[in-house]
Amino acid sequence: MEKSSDDVSNIHNRFSLTLINPSSHYFSLVTSLIIAAVITATTHLGYLGSNELFRIPLVVGVLGVSQIIDSRFTKNKEYSKALHASLFANMLWVVTLFMGLLASLVLSKETSLFFVTFGMFLFASFRIGIFTTTLGASIRKAWAICFIQPLAMFLVLIPHEMWISMLTDPISLGYGISFLIIASVWSVLTDRAGKPGMESTHKTIQAYLASQKNDFTEAENIMEQRSSETKVSTSQIRLLSENGDVEFRMVLPEIHPGPYHPVGGSNIPYLIYKNLDSSAMVMHSISDHALNLPSKNEVEKYLKNLENSSVKEVGMVCTEPVTVQINKARVVGLLFGNNPLLFLSLSPHGMEDIPSYMKTEIEQYAKNRNYVRTLIVDCHNAMGPEISKEDGEDMLKAAKSCLDSLITKENYPIEFGYANSDGMDLWTEDLGMGGLGVICLKINGKKYFLGWADANNMENGVREKIVERFLRKDMNLLEICTSDTHYAPVKARNKNGYYQLGLITSADRLSQWFLDIAKNADEKTAAAKFEILENQTDVKIMGQGIFEDYSKALDNSLRITKQFLIGGVILFITSLFL
Repeated sequence: MEKSSDDVSNIHNRFSLTLINPSSHYFSLVTSLIIAAVITATTHLGYLGSNELFRIPLVVGVLGVSQIIDSRFTKNKEYSKALHASLFANMLWVVTLFMGLLASLVLSKETSLFFVTFGMFLFASFRIGIFTTTLGASIRKAWAICFIQPLAMFLVLIPHEMWISMLTDPISLGYGISFLIIASVWSVLTDRAGKPGMESTHKTIQAYLASQKNDFTEAENIMEQRSSETKVSTSQIRLLSENGDVEFRMVLPEIHPGPYHPVGGSNIPYLIYKNLDSSAMVMHSISDHALNLPSKNEVEKYLKNLENSSVKEVGMVCTEPVTVQINKARVVGLLFGNNPLLFLSLSPHGMEDIPSYMKTEIEQYAKNRNYVRTLIVDCHNAMGPEISKEDGEDMLKAAKSCLDSLITKENYPIEFGYANSDGMDLWTEDLGMGGLGVICLKINGKKYFLGWADANNMENGVREKIVERFLRKDMNLLEICTSDTHYAPVKARNKNGYYQLGLITSADRLSQWFLDIAKNADEKTAAAKFEILENQTDVKIMGQGIFEDYSKALDNSLRITKQFLIGGVILFITSLFL
């Protein structure tokens, strides 16, 4: 699983490339029209020495109409994508014009109309690349439409008597055709960059972009084709009041939320939460993205089968919690009958998903001490890199020490109370649909609180501020856990692709929300019994291979792009000395 983690991190690090596009198509529309006006003014004032600025509205008008025509040629007829592509292509043309003027000034030579024509060819070359990679056109189709917009602008930009001489200039044709060929070869090579594991890099990119518009069918089809069926387990601790009227479940699914919103099981914690009548905490178990459900079909299959969970043990008593801190690593444990429940965290230092080898070692250690089943929660409550060897060793020591201590602890009858934020009308960009929840456990006359948030991780240090606020009220908050949901209320334009809890909402505000919910949970505290539930379901999971192939395709595509970009820049620079 460690290799899979590396691949996912690599893919995640490339996410910033998707932020190159402007956030609004209105921005692209207005800016591209302004740039078209600048192209016209620069061409006539800087290259032709004329004042035919009446052509500005003509060029702008042709651009606007051709952008609408362009949208008809995109895969899903998306006007916004046509506008984004037009913006960058126009930027390339105007930069070429400015570089030509700068070269004539620095090299003390006359301005050359070559740069006007050359800029148009670069415009067309860029369109070949953008139409094949993101807009869903074949290379043949891209060649057929690549000149529509730039040539239409050129024909109203330049006086008609100059058309033939400028378009048949051998040097302009030589450079222009060279870049058209470069763009075509680049497109073919990047599309094949993921083979043999990935049939088409471009189709995968297009499916991802479509999914960002909530059209996730194609992305799920691609992922489901590569997924394999396996058996996954789900453990639950169900607390029931004496009369059976009130129940609460702590759920530890072996599956992992993801791969990303809105595809597959990205919102699986909330869906489980709703299926359990909003009286649950869906924890992040020790799992990684290899255990993602690839499609809504697999999510439905998993949720339906979850109803068939079987009761493995029933009890009335539990130990008081044990907390073991070794350097950065902290483990909190409780013992339900002979079933330890452990919460693992590095907060406030943070880490990525806990690797599976740690789960294996902890479970084996617990088995050697005659524990029946060990339930392990990755609190996922601070941002950080993959856990280091030193921190991993400390966490294993802390977990083993906690297990040793729990053996010696006396058992007491359980009381519990649970409350959530469902009636509080909370909405914030760093919180998922499940909101917040708190369970109050009363053991041996003492009250302990456990907080939960349906969120993708937490801002570092936020947990500590909330715990401190509880302490001021003489309330013992053992941990705050997040579900690691990959649901996104809004599209986050940052390198992570999401807002971790506490990044948008202040720690003070979160503290007050958690306190209000905790007080409500405290008021509901009543005697209870516990049940340990287990479930096994056959579902398709994405596995490690798909992430290895995606990571390889991205790396190869970027390597090819860098090589072509360096070659293209060198060829462009040579044009400045003509």
